[in-house]
Amino acid sequence: MNLDHLWAGWRSSYVSSFGDAGVLAGSSGDPTASGEAETLCVFCGIVRSGESDEVRHVLWTGSFTVALLNAYPYSPGHVMVLPIRHVNDLCELAREEAAELSSGVYDAVAAVKAAYRPEGMNLGVNLGRAAGAGIPAHLHVHIVPRWIGDTNFMTSVAGVRVLPEALSDSWAKLRAAWT
Repeated sequence: MNLDHLWAGWRSSYVSSFGDAGVLAGSSGDPTASGEAETLCVFCGIVRSGESDEVRHVLWTGSFTVALLNAYPYSPGHVMVLPIRHVNDLCELAREEAAELSSGVYDAVAAVKAAYRPEGMNLGVNLGRAAGAGIPAHLHVHIVPRWIGDTNFMTSVAGVRVLPEALSDSWAKLRAAWT
């Protein structure tokens, strides 16, 4: 069996831009100290922002969960589903939160299929920095549409990703396809 490799070296600088606690640099290092992690967490900031769903790229908000576009997508239509509550581990979720997270992932997959017609998808949860979580302080599930041959030389040669559409266009497509 021949094993192909997908190289994503450009991701290293993004992952390294966060502190050891998985929150933005400049924190005390203790994410539990007086709600500091929630204050510095990019996901909590997006959820609590007073801006419109379109500006925040929020596709859906449930009672416990939210679905939004990844600001640094691997491919067009890259969605993340995450709990509204600031938790970093699946086992910290209440059963109701876990059920809604699962339902949100299901709906995200359906919306991505309807909007993009991908040939495949990657679904992923990285629990902790060692597992590859770019933002380990806040649990999130990635839904990434994939196509045969969707990688290109630009990432490895120039450190650049080529995305054929703006996030606002992705948001409009997925929001229309969301059930």
